Amino acid sequence: MAGNREFVLRRVHSLLGVIPIGLFLVQHLVVNHFATGGPESFNKAADFMGNLPFRLVLETVIIYLPILFHAIYGLYIAFTAKNNTSKYGYFRNWMFMLQRVSGIITLIFIAWHVWETRVAAAFGTHVDFNMMNEILSSPFMFTFYVIGTISTVFHFANGLWSFFVSWGITVSPRSQKISTYFTIGVFVALSIVLVRTLLAFV
Repeated sequence: MAGNREFVLRRVHSLLGVIPIGLFLVQHLVVNHFATGGPESFNKAADFMGNLPFRLVLETVIIYLPILFHAIYGLYIAFTAKNNTSKYGYFRNWMFMLQRVSGIITLIFIAWHVWETRVAAAFGTHVDFNMMNEILSSPFMFTFYVIGTISTVFHFANGLWSFFVSWGITVSPRSQKISTYFTIGVFVALSIVLVRTLLAFV
């Protein structure tokens, strides 16, 4: 019985990592990428997202609650998983370990990013281009954001590979190999988008 419950929880954890969290990540990166068009371009896109009808309800149901479950259960997986990279050193074993490490880094980054932006906005601070420029003008914070965002994108892309396996989409070794190349491509593409965005803010 306990085994069945853990199987279901892992499937839900995997699903939420892609839908809706992964989709929100991609959407968030696309909106932030408007910064490459200048302050006015970013502010217009950010204002549009910030003025969506029922925004608080949508954020709670589609973003905060899924992330909360994914983070809590992800920590459980991270601290109970048996990493065997020192014994085997296979590529997938390393990806397994890096998924857990990147998950912890991502959780720390997201918590701080939400505090700096959404919580600040709740107390009246306007989230706009100037706000992000001020945050990222610090070399320490810029480095923190680069590490945090790269870690987040890696966690999503590598988690996408696991999602395909967990849900029976990639069963054969060949399909899993193709999936590896695909998810590496996703990681590289999204990393380029986020680095261009961060540089645009400074």
